[in-house]
Amino acid sequence: MIVLQVLPAIESGGAQLSALETASAIRDAGGQALVASAGGRMERRFAEAGARLFRLPLDTKNPLSLLRNAARLATLVRAERVDLLHAHSRAVAWSALLAARRTRVPFVTTWHGTYGENVPFKRRYNSVMAAGNRVIAVSHFIAREIAARQPLAVPRVRVIPPGVDPVRFDPAAVAPEHAHSLARSWELPEGRPVVMLAARFARWKGQRVLLEALARMADPAPVAVILGPLAGRDRYVSELQSLARRLGIADRVRFPGGTDDMPAALQLADVVVNASTDPEAFGRIIIEAAAMARPVIAADHGAAPETVREGETGWRVSPGDAAALAGALERFFALTPAARASIGAAARAFVLRSFSLAAMQAATIAVYRELLEAA
Repeated sequence: MIVLQVLPAIESGGAQLSALETASAIRDAGGQALVASAGGRMERRFAEAGARLFRLPLDTKNPLSLLRNAARLATLVRAERVDLLHAHSRAVAWSALLAARRTRVPFVTTWHGTYGENVPFKRRYNSVMAAGNRVIAVSHFIAREIAARQPLAVPRVRVIPPGVDPVRFDPAAVAPEHAHSLARSWELPEGRPVVMLAARFARWKGQRVLLEALARMADPAPVAVILGPLAGRDRYVSELQSLARRLGIADRVRFPGGTDDMPAALQLADVVVNASTDPEAFGRIIIEAAAMARPVIAADHGAAPETVREGETGWRVSPGDAAALAGALERFFALTPAARASIGAAARAFVLRSFSLAAMQAATIAVYRELLEAA
């Protein structure tokens, strides 16, 4: 089983992590994992997972470049005797679809996003993600979106949510010195509660909502750690810092950038917030936080109802509602330590039962084998 996964680049993100975990599964199943992309900082991790990497100029949406990339991918498929193509993003999916048709190999897509259709021709552009011989939806919410937009694809849809590694994301496995080192570098006041929001810096990810909620909370209010890669996001981060100053909470907000040690980062949080103002296709950070026994307060749309059990593993609030988020945070911090620990334990148990990495990998390999056996 030789599988070529195709991505624009492998810098960071949920799609890239899913591709990385799939590469490991292909290797463990006795196959060969190939990955074509424009490269990125995750290349070493893919290589460690057993993937062979091919650098192609795939980080483009130019129509002529997409055609050239289709030819490049078809050449790669023939040279490496690839059995199956798997695309994780729309632009590269157009190139991969053409390559799959030219070489007559099965084609799989994973629908990772909500993919807006508010401009002309966007539905046509998005439709390639429903063109696979199998279409992997990362949540039941996304499966419903596909059914509404591309009803003919429904028989080919398989719901395979991302999974979490129960060994890596285990509170007992985090070395105390790692967490202490992060706490010192982030200048977290000892003994103060910590609210964490981990997401890329994009307006719809709800960083403003968290700041506005924090300003509504009575003293002693928690410290907010807003994690996410800062590169290229200077303007938006400056806006958030200015907002924090205007709200009088600048001393209680940290913008430490990204981290490669999410388990240690999550270990420092009392509660994790997902405040996205647009629906999340899945929201990987929710299951990672839950695996670390951290309750989550999430915006109540998208896939959140699938990953957060109201009052049992966390809470859901109206999207974009800073007052509702502040109220949920105050109710959480009013709980006894024993009650908080009970919710955290329930969150970890639920996630390991419902969103294991092993289940995600096995289901993906099963999709590949189903297609290859048919072929």
